[in-house]
Amino acid sequence: MSERAFTVEGMTCDHCVQAVTREVAAVPGVVTASVDLASKQLTVHGDAAEAAIAEAVEEAGYTLAH
Repeated sequence: MSERAFTVEGMTCDHCVQAVTREVAAVPGVVTASVDLASKQLTVHGDAAEAAIAEAVEEAGYTLAH
């Protein structure tokens, strides 16, 4: 199992954190997902594809920084 970190653009509040966490946690292969609002950092444990994680973040209404 790997740990990867991503920057999520557009988050401004706790609701944003909850939305991103919920969507990413539902991706097959994700064991855990956590978000730090202050740093805009999403940490994912598991073996999910980055494209699937990016799609889940977009479904929540935000964007992974590249």
